[in-house]
Amino acid sequence: MYLLDTLREGLAELDSRGLRRHRRIAETACAAHMRVDGREIVGFASNDYLGLAAHPALAAAVAEGAERYGAGSGGSHLLGGHSRAHAQLEQTLAAFCGGFVDAPRALSFCTGYMANVATLTALAGRGTTLYSDALNHASLIDGARLSRADVQIYPHADTDALAAMLDASDAGVKLIVTDGVFSMDGNVAPLATLLALAERHGAWLVVDDAHGFGVLGPQGRGVVAELALRSPHLVYICTFGKAAGVAGAAVIAHETVIEWLVQRARAYIFTTASPPAVAHAVSASLELIRGDEGETRRAHLRALIERTRAMLRASHWQPVDSHTAIQPLVIGDNETTLALAARFDAEGLWVPAIRPPTVPVGTSRLRISLSAGHSFDDLARLENALSRIEAGGNA
Repeated sequence: MYLLDTLREGLAELDSRGLRRHRRIAETACAAHMRVDGREIVGFASNDYLGLAAHPALAAAVAEGAERYGAGSGGSHLLGGHSRAHAQLEQTLAAFCGGFVDAPRALSFCTGYMANVATLTALAGRGTTLYSDALNHASLIDGARLSRADVQIYPHADTDALAAMLDASDAGVKLIVTDGVFSMDGNVAPLATLLALAERHGAWLVVDDAHGFGVLGPQGRGVVAELALRSPHLVYICTFGKAAGVAGAAVIAHETVIEWLVQRARAYIFTTASPPAVAHAVSASLELIRGDEGETRRAHLRALIERTRAMLRASHWQPVDSHTAIQPLVIGDNETTLALAARFDAEGLWVPAIRPPTVPVGTSRLRISLSAGHSFDDLARLENALSRIEAGGNA
């Protein structure tokens, strides 16, 4: 059949360029040590930065939430699906993360992707100019495209270039959009300068802190709190499927911004609310994140990060200067990157190969993702495998 043949040809082209993606099957809970595709491995692939995904307290909270609220929400947030668990989570989040703005309010979403698309399409539109960092996550890119705004891409973290673009703009509404921590490089956006530009030009600053929430800032309140930023121009987005160990996301901003999203964000209005049991578990996760256990886990993670940075600086390849749990090692071409990932896999280490279009062409990399669930013995195993691979020894 012609239509299937065109797809087969496209898949064959992906194969020829080393770009086809493959799923692996995890047979145990997400953790530093897992059983994947029938083998025991040490995983450096997940975003479970605090090692909470398999925490007994969160598993118990999911069960408790399901017992109290059932398996599903049954409807959209505006048509019966907004439970007491959702409301409590939003109130807690506004108090926990909303110190950057007067009258903070939070709005929960099923996924971070949905939160980003909802926010950008509701705040931007025809006649709006949206300024997006060149390395923003795909969800921000898609939200920008769907917003119908005039989208201008500024070079990664280049605030001088962005300032020139803003100076040249006569748009009535402007949005500056950035990751807080960039998911493939692990570096932190220059948020203080971005906020100064937003205030000077009367623009919104939308920060997707998917990889900073729970890890950075006092009590894990994220990158905005770490930098002690405060402004009504800020719109903060955090997700719960990474450091929080559960699922979902939230937008936190001035109460007027949130009310506008409730009225105009199609990705919020026209979808079934997440199961209340999930929101109940996220509330339990916040208790861990902001408590003594969360601080202990963040301290251990920081020590792991510094040890990994030293390890990668001594390698043959090019590490990215990251002070976060995302520790990339840039290899370059797709084939070599895939071959190295396979060598690590043979050693029982899951170190994923990241290739275009996720990263720019010529910058394929191994993305080492650290978790507080890792031990220094796990890092020693990774370092020994890296040394053998660099030396060309048998894997």
